[in-house]
Formats: sequence, C-alpha cells, structure tokens
Amino acid sequence: MGACSSCCADRNRSGLYEPLLQENEREAVADLLQYLENRTETNFFEGDPLRALSTLAFSDNVDLQRSAALAFAEITEKDVRAVDRDTLEPVLFLLQSHDVEVQRAASAALGNLAVNTENKLLIVKLGGLEPLIRQMLSPNVEVQCNAVGCITNLATHDENKTKIAKSGALVPLTRLARSKDMRVQRNATGALLNMTHSDENRQQLVNAGAIPVLVSLLSSPDTDVQYYCTTALSNIAVDAANRKKLAQTETKLVNSLIGLMDSTSLKVECQAALALRNLASDEKYQLEIVRSRGLTPLLRLLQSTFLPLILSSVACIRNISIHPLNESPIIDAGFLDPLIELLAYDENEEIQCHAISTLRNLAASSERNKKAIVEAGAVERVCALVLNVPLSVQSEMTACVAVLALSDDLKPRLLQLGALDVLIPLTDSSSVEVQGNSAAAIGNLSSKVQDYQPFISVWDKPSGGLHGYLSRFLESADTTFQHIAIWTIVQFLEGLDSELIDLITHSPEIIPAVRQLTQSLDSTSPHQQDGDNIMNDESEIVGLARRVIGMLSQTD
Repeated sequence: MGACSSCCADRNRSGLYEPLLQENEREAVADLLQYLENRTETNFFEGDPLRALSTLAFSDNVDLQRSAALAFAEITEKDVRAVDRDTLEPVLFLLQSHDVEVQRAASAALGNLAVNTENKLLIVKLGGLEPLIRQMLSPNVEVQCNAVGCITNLATHDENKTKIAKSGALVPLTRLARSKDMRVQRNATGALLNMTHSDENRQQLVNAGAIPVLVSLLSSPDTDVQYYCTTALSNIAVDAANRKKLAQTETKLVNSLIGLMDSTSLKVECQAALALRNLASDEKYQLEIVRSRGLTPLLRLLQSTFLPLILSSVACIRNISIHPLNESPIIDAGFLDPLIELLAYDENEEIQCHAISTLRNLAASSERNKKAIVEAGAVERVCALVLNVPLSVQSEMTACVAVLALSDDLKPRLLQLGALDVLIPLTDSSSVEVQGNSAAAIGNLSSKVQDYQPFISVWDKPSGGLHGYLSRFLESADTTFQHIAIWTIVQFLEGLDSELIDLITHSPEIIPAVRQLTQSLDSTSPHQQDGDNIMNDESEIVGLARRVIGMLSQTD
C-alpha cells in the first residue's frame, strides 16, 4: 500500500496577527503571506521561504505554530519532493506540540512528504516514529488518521519496516485497525499490510495480536479494507507456523475467503484466491477448502478473462489438487476443460505451469482420473504445444505424460496420439529435468504394451530417434539417465518383439554401451564411491545391464 488518507482542516490565518510577537516573527508572518500569494512560483523548501516557515514553527506562540503547520500541509499536498533535514526538522518539531490543530496539520504534511522515497528514510532517521506513535494514541480521530497514514507511507520502504516493527507501532496500529472511522481503519490496515513482507516482521505482527483483527475485518463493507486484510493474511500464511496458528484459532477464515471470491472487487477476488492458495500449502486446508464449497468460485475465476484472476485461481487449485482425496471432486466439478485450455495460455508461463501441474496431480492416484484426463484431450494438447513452450512448462508437461503413461490401459492411446514424436526430441533438451521426464515417460510407455510398432517407427527419427536417445543415456555420466535407459531396454526385450530386438542387437552404439555398464563396478573399488546410494544405484544398473546381455544371448 502506498498513498494514504489524510485529514486536514482548511488553513486558518486568524492567528497571524497576535499582538505580542517578536520582531523576527512579525517579519516571518509578513514574508510568509507574500510567499503564499505567489506560491506557484515559490520553493518553500529552501532559502527565505523555508526560514519564514521555520521561524513560525519554532515559535512559542501556538497560533504561529498552527499557521506554520497548516502552511506545510497545504504546500506538501501539491509539491512533494526530496527534502533535507532543514525542511523536516520544523515539521517534526511541530509533531510534538500538545495542540491538536498543530498535530493534525503537521502529521498531514509529514505524510505527504513520506510519499517520496528519500524522505521516507530521512524521516525515520531523524526520529519521526516516536512522535507519530504518540499521535496514534491521540483521542482525536483526525490526528490518528494522519499519523497512521504517515506510518503507512513510511512502511512501504523495506529499510523502514524492521525499525517500525521494533518501535512499538504495531500494537497501536492493530488497535486502530478496529477504529469506527473508516479513514483510520483503512490507513491502519494498509500499514499492517506493508509490515507483512518479511518473515521477522510478520512474526512481530502476529505477536502484536494482528491475526484476529485482520480476520474479523474481512467482513468490512469497505473494499480497500477487505483488500488490505486479505493480502496481509495471504502474506502471513506463507509461513508454516502461522498457518498452524490460523488453523487453531481462526475457524471462519476459509469460509470468509471463499465468500470474498464472489466480491464485486477484482482485486479482492484475486487476493482471496491467493490467500487460499497459501493456506492450501497444508493438507488440512486443502481438504477444508473443498469441503467448504470453494471449488465453484475457483472454477468461475479460472474461466475469467482477467489474467491476475486466472493466475491466482489456477495457483490455488494446483495446491488443492495435491491431496489425493481432492482429485475426483476437482474433476467432477468441471475443471478439466478449463485447465486444458490454459495449457495454451502463452501470455503467462506461470499459468501454463500451474495448469499442467494440476492435471498431473489429478492423474496421480486413480486410473479413472487418468482416463478422464486423456479423454478430455489433455494429451493432444500437450503434444501440440510441448515442443514450443518454455522449459519450465516442458518440464511439467513431460512429467504429466510420464504419470499418464503408468496406466497400462492408456498406453496404446498415448502411443497412437504421437507421444513418442515429441518425447524423443525432448530427451536431448537443454534442461536436465525435461530430459529425465521425457525419458521416464518413454520408459513407462515401453512396459507391457502389445504392439511395439510405434517404437520401431521412431527408431531413427525424429532427432536421432529412439536409438539416439538410448545411446546418449547409456553413455551419460548421470547414473539416473543410465538407469532409465537400461531399464527401458529390458522392457523392450521382455516384449519379445523380434523386429525391435533385432534393431537393438544390431546397434553399433547400444550393445557396446551396455557391455561397458556391466563392467562399471568391476573397475571401481567400493572405497572410491561417494556413498552407499551411489553404489546401490550402480549395482542395480550393472544388474540390469548384465540381464540385457543375458537376454540377448538367448536370442542369438
């Protein structure tokens, strides 16, 4: 949150003509009146204009202080720029006045100046927090409003956040968030939001008792307050310890956020979905959101044309889909078609990643769900897109195909749809993850199929074909890649397709590479291994390689 509401009365010059004025004060009054008449051409932040203002500010005469404070408020409302100590010191001095009118105008002026980045730092450096905190405790609503608004602006600078958190400001800010005055409430919740952007400050905010206040204000009639509180709670929910606290104490939170996904404000809808996304990092909330009928509004947001709404909702459903018990409810709620459509949403890579990741999650535990995903057209869409999407999306897409390929009933369909034509080129991707996922998908497809013709047809092409992929992976220094390749060859040999076996047997690269793998442990002492895991991996690879050689010898 940046700019804040301020409350400042019209300037009253009646105090400029007090009879008992010092000579320098009389001159300052006369000069200031002249400067104000020509304000559009006057720089009040230096030289004689600033000296005139300072003289009135540091006067013992409260009427002159009022005039200076009101002048500063008027000037800074229209002219905000980086200022130095000479400008800020008289304003900070006025903040310490016991006069409510002076306090109100001075805090308004300081809040205006605090819009500037350099000023934010200098105000705190010069000790501005202490008088602002005192003014937050004022019984006067106008003073409260301006003081909180100023702290809200100061809290937008990262270097100030920790200082504000340690200054004692959080408790009065939390109290003022419950103010009956909407301006005060809006400024206070905005300030609390600005304090939620670091782990340390979030914890201090929680300790100050902000959580129940923020949750209660989700029902505020003011959309700005709703937005600030929803966003603050979303940030607080990033931390696992805070999610646990929320789960223990705020039983109405999920229902409130689900309700806000039907807000008339787009920004509130968006933040409500993001808050639910963060909560859904935990299993409890993944289940609770579904039980509380959160899927219907999420589906509506997912089908929006507004990018932030799509992103927030697809990120949320992605987290919810992690829980196995949510897979079927999400599919039954009608999410498959919109998710598949989002795979082609090339305006935003993150949306594509969340959409395909959700489909992969939905396919994880159930043959029924895998079938539903394939029948909805997910594989056709992936095959059409995967070679031309960013690497992060390729990684998720190939991982999804690898999960779908675990289904024996669906393997013929995936092969018929041309999955190998896109998976084989991706085994030579610049991304190790894409390579591994693509090879795993090919391996899963190779097991227990009746017709190996789709594999034979891609033996030499595209991109070096199945032959090129197996040769590269067998010769790789990565034991995971070696393992995938040698395991895939075992599946081919167990399939007993004579034509495919003949292609493997007569490969000038594959057989020597397999023979080399049978020797890898023989040439390496156990003492040279990095650990038991590496040795176990190599042992399994060696065992599979020797099994391949043995199976091939039986076919000769």
